[in-house]
Amino acid sequence: MLADSNARLAAARRLTDRRARRDTGRFLAEGSPAVSEALGRPGSVVEVFGTISGLRRHAKLLAAAEVPVHEISSKAAANLSETASPQGLVAVCRAVDVSLERALARDLRLVVVLVHANDPGNAGTIVRTADAAGADVVVFAGRSVDAYNGKAVRASAGSLFHLDIVVDVSPAEAIAGGRAAGLMVLAATGSGADDLDDLADSGALRAPTQWLFGNESNGLPAEVTEAADRSVRVPIHGRAESLNLAAAAAVCLYASAQAHRGK
Repeated sequence: MLADSNARLAAARRLTDRRARRDTGRFLAEGSPAVSEALGRPGSVVEVFGTISGLRRHAKLLAAAEVPVHEISSKAAANLSETASPQGLVAVCRAVDVSLERALARDLRLVVVLVHANDPGNAGTIVRTADAAGADVVVFAGRSVDAYNGKAVRASAGSLFHLDIVVDVSPAEAIAGGRAAGLMVLAATGSGADDLDDLADSGALRAPTQWLFGNESNGLPAEVTEAADRSVRVPIHGRAESLNLAAAAAVCLYASAQAHRGK
């Protein structure tokens, strides 16, 4: 029997709204990559909704899932989705964020702070890149997009469930926490005083590091850049004016990852 009139589906549908996500501490993860990684993190998934084709396609994945699985119509699946082409598989998940104090209370090598990040796709992509580069923590600081926005969750491709995620802290709190944890604080900015290649060549990137990234429109606020230990620019070797935020973050994070491997 289809669960289209189920009260639990109605509750899940409300999670497409940020306020409902905040009030309930739950969010939606859509598609097999995100659902698979969510199921791999014990206690993260509350329940799964899927169309008959989606459930059949991912039967092996769901067979081992110790959570309720509900079949819904394609129309109901579309109402849970924020994409033009719903994938027919959506998990209701518990929020995975932790406090800044808890996230930084261990040996760390690489921490990412997004300051006033305003594009959910970029934010999710940076979470994914941070995970790939071996980062330990991603902090959503200041007026950043919701880490649980549907587009951000999809762009993270499941990496949201691999890292410590911190939300609702100020940039100043994130910087102070990173410095107290013994991290070198680097602000990524196109007008940075230090060249990324020069820092890599000098061995400076071997230190445990907290990277600060701003948003596409305005970059980092001046006070945030000034609070960092160094301001760093990614060198442009061709004629491009600049790199977009996600690309610049990838270059910086992999420079750190490479330096850490060489320790």
